[in-house]
Amino acid sequence: MKALPDRMNVDALRQWLPLVTLVILVTVVGIMQPVFLQPSTLLQLASDTAVLFILATGVTFVIMLGGIDLSLQSMASFASVIVALTVARLGYASFVLAVGIGILAGLMSGLAHVKLKIPSFIATLAMGGVLFSAALVTSKERSITLGDAERSYQTWITGNLFGIPNVIIVGLIVLAVAHTLQAHTRFGRYSAAIGAGEPAAYASGVKVDRQKVFAYMLSAGFAALAGVILAGRLSSGSPTLAAEMLLPSIAAVVVGGTAITGGVGSIWRTLVGSLIISVVRIGMTFLGVNIFAQNIVFGVVLVIAVAITIDRSKIPVVK
Repeated sequence: MKALPDRMNVDALRQWLPLVTLVILVTVVGIMQPVFLQPSTLLQLASDTAVLFILATGVTFVIMLGGIDLSLQSMASFASVIVALTVARLGYASFVLAVGIGILAGLMSGLAHVKLKIPSFIATLAMGGVLFSAALVTSKERSITLGDAERSYQTWITGNLFGIPNVIIVGLIVLAVAHTLQAHTRFGRYSAAIGAGEPAAYASGVKVDRQKVFAYMLSAGFAALAGVILAGRLSSGSPTLAAEMLLPSIAAVVVGGTAITGGVGSIWRTLVGSLIISVVRIGMTFLGVNIFAQNIVFGVVLVIAVAITIDRSKIPVVK
Protein backbone atom coordinates (compact mmCIF):
# COMPACT_ATOMS: atom_id res chain seq x y z
CA MET A 1 0.00 0.00 0.00
CA LYS A 2 2.93 2.33 0.59
CA ALA A 3 4.13 2.03 -3.01
CA LEU A 4 1.03 3.77 -4.38
CA PRO A 5 1.45 7.01 -2.36
CA ASP A 6 5.15 7.03 -3.21
CA ARG A 7 4.30 6.76 -6.90
CA MET A 8 1.79 9.59 -6.58
CA ASN A 9 4.41 11.77 -4.89
CA VAL A 10 6.86 11.16 -7.73
CA ASP A 11 4.22 12.05 -10.33
CA ALA A 12 3.32 15.23 -8.46
CA LEU A 13 7.01 16.15 -8.29
CA ARG A 14 7.40 15.65 -12.04
CA GLN A 15 4.34 17.78 -12.75
CA TRP A 16 4.95 20.79 -10.53
CA LEU A 17 8.70 20.99 -9.85
CA PRO A 18 9.61 22.42 -13.30
CA LEU A 19 7.01 25.20 -13.06
CA VAL A 20 8.06 26.07 -9.51
CA THR A 21 11.70 26.07 -10.63
CA LEU A 22 10.88 28.45 -13.49
CA VAL A 23 9.10 30.89 -11.17
CA ILE A 24 12.00 30.83 -8.69
CA LEU A 25 14.58 31.37 -11.43
CA VAL A 26 12.69 34.31 -12.95
CA THR A 27 12.31 35.85 -9.49
CA VAL A 28 15.99 35.43 -8.58
CA VAL A 29 17.31 36.75 -11.90
CA GLY A 30 14.81 39.63 -11.77
CA ILE A 31 15.99 40.60 -8.29
CA MET A 32 19.66 40.42 -9.28
CA GLN A 33 19.12 42.20 -12.61
CA PRO A 34 15.87 44.25 -12.65
CA VAL A 35 16.40 44.94 -16.37
CA PHE A 36 15.56 41.27 -16.94
CA LEU A 37 11.90 41.94 -16.11
CA GLN A 38 11.53 44.74 -18.65
CA PRO A 39 9.14 43.89 -21.55
CA SER A 40 11.88 44.26 -24.18
CA THR A 41 14.12 41.78 -22.35
CA LEU A 42 11.27 39.30 -21.87
CA LEU A 43 10.37 39.51 -25.56
CA GLN A 44 14.00 38.84 -26.46
CA LEU A 45 14.00 35.90 -24.06
CA ALA A 46 10.84 34.51 -25.70
CA SER A 47 12.37 34.97 -29.16
CA ASP A 48 15.52 33.11 -28.17
CA THR A 49 13.46 30.39 -26.49
CA ALA A 50 11.36 29.83 -29.63
CA VAL A 51 14.21 28.18 -31.57
CA LEU A 52 15.22 26.01 -28.61
CA PHE A 53 11.59 25.06 -28.03
CA ILE A 54 11.08 24.00 -31.65
CA LEU A 55 14.17 21.77 -31.48
CA ALA A 56 13.07 20.34 -28.13
CA THR A 57 9.52 19.78 -29.37
CA GLY A 58 10.68 17.42 -32.08
CA VAL A 59 12.85 15.32 -29.79
CA THR A 60 10.01 15.19 -27.21
CA PHE A 61 8.09 12.85 -29.52
CA VAL A 62 11.11 10.52 -29.68
CA ILE A 63 11.85 10.63 -25.95
CA MET A 64 8.19 9.87 -25.19
CA LEU A 65 8.81 6.55 -26.97
CA GLY A 66 11.88 5.89 -24.85
CA GLY A 67 14.31 6.73 -27.69
CA ILE A 68 16.67 9.60 -28.42
CA ASP A 69 17.64 11.72 -31.44
CA LEU A 70 21.27 12.88 -31.52
CA SER A 71 21.13 14.35 -35.02
CA LEU A 72 19.24 17.52 -34.08
CA GLN A 73 22.04 20.04 -34.26
CA SER A 74 23.42 18.63 -37.52
CA MET A 75 19.97 18.67 -39.12
CA ALA A 76 19.35 22.27 -38.05
CA SER A 77 22.76 23.39 -39.33
CA PHE A 78 22.27 21.58 -42.65
CA ALA A 79 18.84 23.18 -43.05
CA SER A 80 20.41 26.62 -42.59
CA VAL A 81 22.91 25.82 -45.33
CA ILE A 82 20.14 24.63 -47.67
CA VAL A 83 18.25 27.88 -47.16
CA ALA A 84 21.35 30.03 -47.65
CA LEU A 85 22.21 28.25 -50.90
CA THR A 86 18.75 28.07 -52.46
CA VAL A 87 16.62 30.96 -51.21
CA ALA A 88 17.83 33.32 -53.96
CA ARG A 89 16.61 30.88 -56.66
CA LEU A 90 13.67 29.18 -54.96
CA GLY A 91 12.34 31.90 -52.69
CA TYR A 92 9.93 30.60 -50.08
CA ALA A 93 10.17 27.11 -51.57
CA SER A 94 13.68 26.85 -50.10
CA PHE A 95 12.13 26.67 -46.62
CA VAL A 96 9.85 23.84 -47.72
CA LEU A 97 12.84 22.08 -49.28
CA ALA A 98 14.86 22.31 -46.07
CA VAL A 99 12.03 20.94 -43.92
CA GLY A 100 11.31 18.23 -46.52
CA ILE A 101 14.93 17.07 -46.41
CA GLY A 102 14.66 17.03 -42.63
CA ILE A 103 11.59 14.78 -42.75
CA LEU A 104 13.40 12.49 -45.21
CA ALA A 105 16.42 12.28 -42.89
CA GLY A 106 14.09 11.41 -40.02
CA LEU A 107 12.48 8.71 -42.14
CA MET A 108 15.88 7.12 -42.79
CA SER A 109 16.85 7.31 -39.12
CA GLY A 110 13.56 5.75 -38.11
CA LEU A 111 13.81 2.94 -40.64
CA ALA A 112 17.39 2.19 -39.60
CA HIS A 113 16.19 1.98 -36.00
CA VAL A 114 13.10 -0.20 -36.49
CA LYS A 115 14.06 -2.32 -39.52
CA LEU A 116 17.75 -2.92 -38.81
CA LYS A 117 17.18 -3.04 -35.04
CA ILE A 118 19.88 -0.43 -34.46
CA PRO A 119 19.64 1.44 -31.12
CA SER A 120 18.22 4.90 -31.62
CA PHE A 121 21.29 6.69 -30.32
CA ILE A 122 23.50 4.89 -32.85
CA ALA A 123 21.11 5.38 -35.79
CA THR A 124 20.67 9.10 -35.11
CA LEU A 125 24.33 9.66 -34.24
CA ALA A 126 25.28 8.17 -37.61
CA MET A 127 22.65 10.29 -39.37
CA GLY A 128 24.02 13.34 -37.60
CA GLY A 129 27.47 12.57 -39.00
CA VAL A 130 26.03 12.21 -42.51
CA LEU A 131 24.16 15.51 -42.25
CA PHE A 132 27.18 17.34 -40.85
CA SER A 133 29.35 16.08 -43.70
CA ALA A 134 26.67 17.02 -46.24
CA ALA A 135 26.55 20.52 -44.76
CA LEU A 136 30.34 20.84 -44.99
CA VAL A 137 30.43 19.66 -48.61
CA THR A 138 27.53 21.76 -49.88
CA SER A 139 28.73 24.91 -48.12
CA LYS A 140 32.36 24.30 -49.07
CA GLU A 141 33.25 24.44 -45.39
CA ARG A 142 32.27 28.08 -44.96
CA SER A 143 29.55 30.27 -43.54
CA ILE A 144 27.20 31.67 -46.18
CA THR A 145 25.93 35.19 -45.53
CA LEU A 146 22.51 36.13 -46.87
CA GLY A 147 22.31 39.27 -49.01
CA ASP A 148 19.57 41.88 -48.97
CA ALA A 149 17.59 40.06 -51.67
CA GLU A 150 17.66 36.80 -49.70
CA ARG A 151 16.75 38.56 -46.46
CA SER A 152 13.56 39.89 -48.03
CA TYR A 153 12.19 36.33 -47.89
CA GLN A 154 12.96 36.13 -44.14
CA THR A 155 10.49 38.75 -42.89
CA TRP A 156 8.14 36.01 -41.67
CA ILE A 157 10.95 35.21 -39.22
CA THR A 158 12.56 38.58 -38.55
CA GLY A 159 9.50 40.84 -38.66
CA ASN A 160 6.95 41.80 -36.00
CA LEU A 161 3.18 41.59 -35.68
CA PHE A 162 1.61 44.16 -33.34
CA GLY A 163 4.95 44.49 -31.58
CA ILE A 164 5.41 40.75 -31.10
CA PRO A 165 8.36 39.18 -32.95
CA ASN A 166 7.19 36.77 -35.64
CA VAL A 167 9.50 34.05 -34.32
CA ILE A 168 7.42 33.94 -31.14
CA ILE A 169 4.26 33.53 -33.21
CA VAL A 170 5.90 30.68 -35.15
CA GLY A 171 6.80 29.06 -31.83
CA LEU A 172 3.19 29.35 -30.65
CA ILE A 173 1.96 27.74 -33.88
CA VAL A 174 4.43 24.88 -33.34
CA LEU A 175 3.15 24.57 -29.76
CA ALA A 176 -0.46 24.31 -30.95
CA VAL A 177 0.31 21.77 -33.68
CA ALA A 178 2.58 19.63 -31.48
CA HIS A 179 0.15 19.70 -28.55
CA THR A 180 -2.67 18.59 -30.82
CA LEU A 181 -0.57 15.72 -32.15
CA GLN A 182 0.55 14.67 -28.69
CA ALA A 183 -2.70 15.06 -26.77
CA HIS A 184 -5.53 14.65 -29.28
CA THR A 185 -4.46 12.01 -31.81
CA ARG A 186 -3.94 8.27 -31.79
CA PHE A 187 -0.26 8.89 -32.50
CA GLY A 188 0.11 10.75 -29.21
CA ARG A 189 -1.78 8.14 -27.23
CA TYR A 190 0.14 5.29 -28.84
CA SER A 191 3.46 7.07 -28.19
CA ALA A 192 2.70 7.30 -24.48
CA ALA A 193 1.65 3.63 -24.46
CA ILE A 194 4.83 2.53 -26.23
CA GLY A 195 6.98 4.54 -23.85
CA ALA A 196 5.15 3.11 -20.85
CA GLY A 197 5.52 -0.48 -22.05
CA GLU A 198 6.41 -1.48 -25.59
CA PRO A 199 5.54 -5.22 -25.24
CA ALA A 200 2.07 -4.31 -23.95
CA ALA A 201 1.59 -1.90 -26.84
CA TYR A 202 2.54 -4.64 -29.31
CA ALA A 203 0.10 -7.01 -27.63
CA SER A 204 -2.65 -4.40 -27.91
CA GLY A 205 -2.24 -4.25 -31.66
CA VAL A 206 -0.38 -0.93 -31.87
CA LYS A 207 1.81 -0.66 -34.97
CA VAL A 208 4.87 0.25 -32.93
CA ASP A 209 7.33 0.51 -35.82
CA ARG A 210 5.08 2.93 -37.70
CA GLN A 211 4.71 5.16 -34.64
CA LYS A 212 8.48 5.21 -34.10
CA VAL A 213 9.29 6.12 -37.70
CA PHE A 214 6.73 8.94 -37.62
CA ALA A 215 8.25 10.26 -34.37
CA TYR A 216 11.72 10.43 -35.93
CA MET A 217 10.30 12.18 -38.99
CA LEU A 218 8.70 14.77 -36.72
CA SER A 219 11.91 15.22 -34.75
CA ALA A 220 14.06 15.84 -37.81
CA GLY A 221 11.38 17.98 -39.46
CA PHE A 222 11.15 20.29 -36.46
CA ALA A 223 14.96 20.40 -36.26
CA ALA A 224 15.05 21.52 -39.90
CA LEU A 225 12.43 24.19 -39.16
CA ALA A 226 14.60 25.43 -36.29
CA GLY A 227 17.53 25.62 -38.70
CA VAL A 228 15.43 27.64 -41.16
CA ILE A 229 14.57 30.09 -38.39
CA LEU A 230 18.20 30.31 -37.25
CA ALA A 231 19.26 31.14 -40.81
CA GLY A 232 16.72 33.95 -40.89
CA ARG A 233 17.59 35.38 -37.49
CA LEU A 234 21.36 35.24 -38.06
CA SER A 235 21.19 36.06 -41.80
CA SER A 236 23.51 33.18 -42.62
CA GLY A 237 23.84 29.44 -43.05
CA SER A 238 26.68 27.41 -41.62
CA PRO A 239 27.57 23.74 -40.99
CA THR A 240 28.08 24.63 -37.32
CA LEU A 241 25.24 27.12 -36.84
CA ALA A 242 23.42 24.93 -34.29
CA ALA A 243 26.48 23.07 -33.00
CA GLU A 244 25.88 23.99 -29.35
CA MET A 245 22.13 23.27 -29.25
CA LEU A 246 21.92 19.49 -28.80
CA LEU A 247 22.55 19.41 -25.05
CA PRO A 248 20.23 22.35 -24.22
CA SER A 249 17.46 20.82 -26.37
CA ILE A 250 17.54 17.45 -24.63
CA ALA A 251 17.95 19.16 -21.26
CA ALA A 252 14.86 21.28 -21.97
CA VAL A 253 12.76 18.15 -22.53
CA VAL A 254 13.96 16.35 -19.41
CA VAL A 255 14.04 19.42 -17.16
CA GLY A 256 10.44 20.04 -18.15
CA GLY A 257 9.47 16.72 -16.58
CA THR A 258 9.40 14.30 -19.53
CA ALA A 259 10.98 11.04 -18.40
CA ILE A 260 14.01 10.00 -20.45
CA THR A 261 12.67 6.43 -20.27
CA GLY A 262 9.48 7.46 -22.05
CA GLY A 263 5.77 7.23 -21.33
CA VAL A 264 5.49 10.40 -19.22
CA GLY A 265 5.62 13.94 -20.57
CA SER A 266 3.96 16.57 -22.73
CA ILE A 267 4.71 19.45 -25.09
CA TRP A 268 3.67 21.93 -22.39
CA ARG A 269 6.31 20.48 -20.10
CA THR A 270 8.86 20.92 -22.86
CA LEU A 271 7.84 24.59 -23.15
CA VAL A 272 8.45 25.08 -19.42
CA GLY A 273 11.78 23.24 -19.70
CA SER A 274 12.82 25.43 -22.63
CA LEU A 275 12.02 28.56 -20.64
CA ILE A 276 14.04 27.23 -17.71
CA ILE A 277 17.07 26.63 -19.93
CA SER A 278 16.74 30.09 -21.48
CA VAL A 279 16.42 31.81 -18.10
CA VAL A 280 19.46 29.90 -16.81
CA ARG A 281 21.39 30.89 -19.94
CA ILE A 282 20.50 34.58 -19.70
CA GLY A 283 21.13 34.53 -15.97
CA MET A 284 24.63 33.17 -16.54
CA THR A 285 25.18 35.80 -19.23
CA PHE A 286 24.23 38.55 -16.77
CA LEU A 287 26.69 37.02 -14.28
CA GLY A 288 29.45 36.99 -16.90
CA VAL A 289 29.75 33.20 -17.26
CA ASN A 290 31.69 32.26 -20.40
CA ILE A 291 29.33 31.08 -23.14
CA PHE A 292 31.45 27.97 -23.73
CA ALA A 293 31.30 27.10 -20.02
CA GLN A 294 27.49 27.23 -19.99
CA ASN A 295 27.24 23.67 -21.31
CA ILE A 296 28.87 22.54 -18.05
CA VAL A 297 25.84 23.90 -16.22
CA PHE A 298 23.43 22.35 -18.73
CA GLY A 299 25.18 18.99 -18.32
CA VAL A 300 24.82 19.12 -14.54
CA VAL A 301 21.18 20.21 -14.85
CA LEU A 302 20.50 17.32 -17.25
CA VAL A 303 22.00 14.74 -14.87
CA ILE A 304 19.95 16.07 -11.95
CA ALA A 305 16.75 16.17 -14.02
CA VAL A 306 17.24 12.60 -15.25
CA ALA A 307 17.91 11.43 -11.69
CA ILE A 308 14.58 12.96 -10.59
CA THR A 309 12.37 11.90 -13.52
CA ILE A 310 13.77 8.53 -14.62
CA ASP A 311 11.57 5.47 -14.11
CA ARG A 312 14.08 2.99 -12.70
CA SER A 313 11.58 0.12 -12.93
CA LYS A 314 12.15 0.14 -16.71
CA ILE A 315 15.92 -0.20 -16.30
CA PRO A 316 16.66 -3.20 -14.08
CA VAL A 317 20.34 -2.91 -15.01
CA VAL A 318 21.97 0.48 -15.56
CA LYS A 319 24.53 0.07 -18.35
